[in-house]
Amino acid sequence: MTGSPEGPVGNVEATGAGLAVIALGANLGDPDRALRTAATALARLGRVTAASDVYRTEPVGGPPGQPAYRNAVLVMRPAPAWGSPERLLHALLALEAAAGRLRRERWGPRLLDLDLVSFANVERRAPELVLPHPEATRRAFVMIPLAQAWPQWRAPDGRSARAIAGDLSGAGVERTGVPLWP
Repeated sequence: MTGSPEGPVGNVEATGAGLAVIALGANLGDPDRALRTAATALARLGRVTAASDVYRTEPVGGPPGQPAYRNAVLVMRPAPAWGSPERLLHALLALEAAAGRLRRERWGPRLLDLDLVSFANVERRAPELVLPHPEATRRAFVMIPLAQAWPQWRAPDGRSARAIAGDLSGAGVERTGVPLWP
């Protein structure tokens, strides 16, 4: 199936109170394994409430000739130790570093990319962290998996993940049918 979400995977509350949305991506090494390993590590930071399948996506931006990406979205309720956006962001950066991520080039190839898309409906504008993620609603490789995992998720303008995904071109976003999370 290409670019069309089908129903939620998991049980996510409509309000999003206390929930974090994390977009996962990788296109170097073994991307499928990197995403599964990251999902397992994320589950140790809280309770996974929903996850998309893994999607194969064409690179957006960055240097030409990059391999295709694997992308997915995971929705979780962070444990109290990770209960602020900043603490969760630092945990995500540590997981990226542990996977061997080096930040050399914007939108360049990577072993693992973990983006905090939203955190408990918090809006934040700080040098280190902007929430919701400022590019998420323009990226089919985020919104199509999010619409599968949590179709009712709402952007600050009130649009749902399902509506946003429907407005984006699904070209270059292919659902693999492989679940990110059990």
